[in-house]
This record gives sequence, C-alpha cells and structure tokens, in this order.
Amino acid sequence: MNPRIPSLATAGFTIFWSVLAIASGLQQTPPAARSLLDGVYTEEQAKRGEPLYAQNCASCHGQSLEGMDMAPGLNGGAFLSNWTGLTVGDLFERIRLTMPQDDPGKLSRQQDADIVAYILLINKFPAGKTELPRETEVLKQIKFEATKGLH
Repeated sequence: MNPRIPSLATAGFTIFWSVLAIASGLQQTPPAARSLLDGVYTEEQAKRGEPLYAQNCASCHGQSLEGMDMAPGLNGGAFLSNWTGLTVGDLFERIRLTMPQDDPGKLSRQQDADIVAYILLINKFPAGKTELPRETEVLKQIKFEATKGLH
C-alpha cells in the first residue's frame, strides 16, 4: 500500500469527524436564562401599560394591583411567591389567553407585554434599556426570582 494514499477507512473516518464538527457548530445554543433583576422592560413600556391595566384589569385586580374578590393580587409578596420559579412567559401567556376575563384574548401581544411591564414596575423590578418582547419563547427565558429588598 502506498503511504501517500490514505486508506478508505482513514478517509471515511476523517469525513465522519468533519461532518460531525460542522453539524455541532450549526446547533443553536439555547439563550441564557435571564432574571427580572436584569432590567427586562423599559419605563416607557410600563407607562404605556398603566392605562391599559386601568382600563382592562383594575376592575377585577384593583387599582393598586392588590386583588379583589376572587381575582388575585398582582403586587407584593403573595404574587411574587406564586410566580417565583416560573417565567415571565408563563405570566404573559396566562394574561394573553385568559384575560380580560369578560373577553379573553382581546388585547394584542404588544398590549399584553406592556401590561406585564407595568406589573413588573409596580413590583419594583428594575427597568432596563430594552422593551419586554412580545414573543412567548423569548419571555420563557426570563425567570421570576423574588429577592429580599424588592418588597
């Protein structure tokens, strides 16, 4: 056998590992999980959410998000403990699919995101430089983390 000509097995092995290296480079890395402490909404977005909340949510959840009758509060320790361990995407989807109670799904994704931003502002999570997105998949990467000192 001529030493300059690679064997078929060696060529196959080289091709296999080359294809594997290319394929592994094409795999998408999942986005890093973020926290509400990273500033995931803007103050402007929360300000847009305030009148939307007043018009569509306050009659059940209260002007100060304290909750009323059967509607849970959206502010304070009980709210945070209910959502800790879940994601902003979970909250967004709950609002998007079930609220307002008398006309679920009536609001746009942008309006729902603005309301979520307002809820985060009231719960004293820090604002950031980019708006809370409208895509559930992205919002599912933002974890609720209740920390001491927020309330």
